[in-house]
Amino acid sequence: MLCSRGLGGLRARAAPLRPGRAGLGGLGAGIRARGVSTSWSPVGAAFNVKPQGRRLDLFGERRGLFGVPELSSPEGFRIAQENALRKTDLLVERARCTPPGPQTVLIFDELSDSLCRVADLADFVKIAHPEPAFREAAEEACRSIGTVVEKLNTNVELYQSLQKLLADEKLMDSLDPETRRVAELFMFDFEISGIHLDKEKRKRAVDLNVKILDLSSTFLMGTNFPTKIEKHLLPAHIHHNFVFTGDHVIIDGLHAEAPDPLVREAAYKIFLYPNADQLKCLEELLSSRDLLAKLVGYSTYSHRALQGTIAKNPETVMEFLEKLSDKLSERTIKDFEMIRGMKMKLNPQNSELMPWDPPYYSGVIRAERYNIEPSLYCPFFSLGACMEGLNILFNKLLGISLYAEQPAKGEVWCEDVRKLAVVHESEGLLGYVYCDFFQRADKPHQDCHFTIRGGRLKEDGDYQLPVVVLMLNLPHSSRNLPTLLTPGMMENLFHEMGHAMHSMLGRTRYQHVTGTRCPTDFAEVPSILMEYFANDYRVVNQFARHYQTGQSLPKNMVSRLCESKKVCAAADMQLQVFYATLDQIYHGKHPLRKSTTDILKETQEKFYGLPYVPNTAWQLRFSHLVGYGAKYYSYLMSRAVASMVWKECFLQDPFNRAAGERYRREMLAHGGGKEPMLMVQVVSPFSPTPHLPVARTGQRKPREHSTPLGPAVPARQPLSVLTTPALRSLAERAGCSAKAFLQESVLF
Repeated sequence: MLCSRGLGGLRARAAPLRPGRAGLGGLGAGIRARGVSTSWSPVGAAFNVKPQGRRLDLFGERRGLFGVPELSSPEGFRIAQENALRKTDLLVERARCTPPGPQTVLIFDELSDSLCRVADLADFVKIAHPEPAFREAAEEACRSIGTVVEKLNTNVELYQSLQKLLADEKLMDSLDPETRRVAELFMFDFEISGIHLDKEKRKRAVDLNVKILDLSSTFLMGTNFPTKIEKHLLPAHIHHNFVFTGDHVIIDGLHAEAPDPLVREAAYKIFLYPNADQLKCLEELLSSRDLLAKLVGYSTYSHRALQGTIAKNPETVMEFLEKLSDKLSERTIKDFEMIRGMKMKLNPQNSELMPWDPPYYSGVIRAERYNIEPSLYCPFFSLGACMEGLNILFNKLLGISLYAEQPAKGEVWCEDVRKLAVVHESEGLLGYVYCDFFQRADKPHQDCHFTIRGGRLKEDGDYQLPVVVLMLNLPHSSRNLPTLLTPGMMENLFHEMGHAMHSMLGRTRYQHVTGTRCPTDFAEVPSILMEYFANDYRVVNQFARHYQTGQSLPKNMVSRLCESKKVCAAADMQLQVFYATLDQIYHGKHPLRKSTTDILKETQEKFYGLPYVPNTAWQLRFSHLVGYGAKYYSYLMSRAVASMVWKECFLQDPFNRAAGERYRREMLAHGGGKEPMLMVQVVSPFSPTPHLPVARTGQRKPREHSTPLGPAVPARQPLSVLTTPALRSLAERAGCSAKAFLQESVLF
């Protein structure tokens, strides 16, 4: 998953976090690979051994989180925040006084960068730092900076400084395409924040945005909050499956893989039991988003959220989802029949298929048919081996190597966080990846990518190197046993590293569009593409070695693993269609015609097929409603696009250097600085969608509304428009992606 947050007109586009300048995370340090006396390469060895304790250093300087000096203590967030706000005031004044031109865009981008350094870093720290004081200080910084940003998004003088540039057609035509696009993106963000409204309504928009930030934070915390019940309410013979505290049982998840059907049923019904406060929070969040959308001129929040994406509008999204559902329906029915048959075989007394059944029984079917018990594979997928595999792949495709570095004192938030330098064979250091891979108390159970600092060309000519965090939840190594990954964990690692490489290789002039700061339905393409590499024997054979013997993973085991992915693939994708459709309805026309739970029931039965369970409210655990509100469909559309790129570029040879360089040059390097479908068409010119009509940057049409701030600024045309044939092609590609994922990506 790609974690995301928004900062309004100065928002980080599609991914969070970025800190400061000099020496962030040791940027000035030399590249040092940790030497370990094993058969692994240095980067592999660094992840297959426990971190060595730092030598006692009583007098060494504490550098602060990510090398930011102020963040050596929680109080540093206040200092960093005050510094950012002082710089903000200076930059706003510069923007107001600077004649319109390319310098205007540079000032806006520097303004965005200075705020995001604090807000986005804090956005990560507030959920990941093990110390409550740090989390609380980061939470306050997020809220404070977020409030300032929303006020800037409705700052008339700031808006008018950009308006003068966009209103000068001759001047706009003189700008390079990336600068022109970024200027229009900043203007677009002003518009969706309500800059065209009168003073009173602009204030109302700011208040709504701040309220939405608060509600989002509250709802997100509630999605992971465990449910506590008295232990006498559960049958005694299943007590050992759960955690106890006094006379209560703690249910912290769905236990979907538990063999005992009663454990799965109990966990499902208890964990998803409606919580009145969480329900109220969701209703307020959806209502506030709708009010904001209507206030700034959109019929629904979904229409507002989808501006600038590949899909463009909710009508296109729903058409895509409906076509995809039609493509899947016949195979989904067959999958459910197969799962029902396995349940009847193992549990003939209760063979009705329920929502808590598919994950477990589909796993049983895979194991029975293909003998893919994870314990057989884990010894070949040590974390070190997988990291070595990524290093080999990136080196062959892109000329990039990963080097493990020793963090400075205070630079990381937990001693088991690893730091990687990403180095190109001729270009040198590209950036840093902090690997927060291991389980710990209070750590979110999500695999995520966070942008800590985006790349940009600074005024002095140097390039601000990107810094990111990858967060996984892997088991710790022991004295005699390295961390061993299941095939699913290995695939997730490749997926998240796809986001990291997108951030590392984005070489845009502006941080506003660097790396993963691009439309959400395009941001998942590089990460999903990495899943194809993770499931290709030619790639897996390069690194999958037994951690003790060095034996390579047998080819037939990889074949069985990939074949097993066909099992219930349609039902799995149908579930994603249900989630995406529910997301669209929640963010569609308001007031909602039914309660969120009634809508869940209706949508589940129509778009998934398994019965709704009374007195459950799964939507209250749907954390993606915050970061991917109205955009959850992005995973499905991105999978369709990734399938095209794989087929055209890497199917014949996953290590093709020319294809890798083309992929980097035409897609990864641009981040959000170029129209997504233009990038796709260049990388995959023989895909089914080369004829998509795309409005190129600079082609604009007049706004329909009047503005109290002066002459109306021409607004951009839709960044992309999917024609019906193109939409059908994407749905076809997504619908057969389970098949394509196997038949197109794996050669034996």
